[in-house]
Amino acid sequence: MAHHAPRPPLTRPAIAGPMTAAPRPRWYRCTTALAALLGVAVVLTAGATGAQADPTVADIERQIDEDWNRLEPVIEKHNATRQDLADRRREADDLAARIAPLQQRVDEAMNRVGQLAVRAYKGETVSAVNALLGGRSPAELIEQLGLLDRYAHHQQSDVRQAAELRDELAAAKAPLDDVIAQLTRAEAQLAERKRQINAEIDRLQRLRLRAYGRGGGGPLRPAPCPATYPGGPAGAAVSFACAQIGKPYVWGAEGPHAFDCSGLMLAAWARAGVSLPHNAARQRRVTASVRRGELRPGDLVFYYADLHHVGMYVGGGWVVHASRAGVPVKMKKLNDGPIHSFGRPG
Repeated sequence: MAHHAPRPPLTRPAIAGPMTAAPRPRWYRCTTALAALLGVAVVLTAGATGAQADPTVADIERQIDEDWNRLEPVIEKHNATRQDLADRRREADDLAARIAPLQQRVDEAMNRVGQLAVRAYKGETVSAVNALLGGRSPAELIEQLGLLDRYAHHQQSDVRQAAELRDELAAAKAPLDDVIAQLTRAEAQLAERKRQINAEIDRLQRLRLRAYGRGGGGPLRPAPCPATYPGGPAGAAVSFACAQIGKPYVWGAEGPHAFDCSGLMLAAWARAGVSLPHNAARQRRVTASVRRGELRPGDLVFYYADLHHVGMYVGGGWVVHASRAGVPVKMKKLNDGPIHSFGRPG
């Protein structure tokens, strides 16, 4: 077999470094998740350039594997943070709904105070006092002074109530304002990270086209899928997963037209009535552990020490998974990748 001269690594631009935010750990788990996301950098070293022979298909595949295994953890952290932000958005909406009646009461109280101020400005209050003091007998005067005292007390009560309600509203809104400010910053940072991820995926896709053109890299369904039908919820999940073979990988997608790795598992088990988070590591935490010898179609197979990839066991030693950008949903051998553990939803 011919031996090729050593080739330098292809030039690989680095994704921009992390952006900082002003976290408020007292309030939000999403800030911690975002800090973890923004702390992850896809470090791609630059290689030498020059008049060298083009890399082989094996060189390109090896580079894509290395780069993708740096990029996919960033994508999975992005998915987790996006889900956390959606949870915080729902909390903010709930808080705003509870504040709305209080806001209405404040508006009504302030309106009453405003009307009192207008009447005083027009002299109506002075006229009312003069009328009250215009009685002809001492008994009438005493009664009218009592009315005047009650009138003044009523005014003071309206002003005091408006001020108290205003302060209560300000205290209730402060956490909501904090949540909205953090959401705004976090979503802006996620949008920037999304742009960087997409740019890196475009680069990897260009490498794939150099290796294969647009013809793909082999059969997507090399064996029956599933190998055996388990029935029940697992049967619904595995049948759905097998039916998605050939659909494109799109990071952050959970169907119906495209998927990433954890998004495919989420969508498949949703068909069985089981809710999973859109993140491989979190899916591991919410599924029951099973041993390799207990695997059955529908079980999840988690790869890599940091759990950044997941597929579904379909029997016969095969897994269905959404592997990476530029490669459609397909089957692969169970041992094709470093297995971390196995999980059973439901």
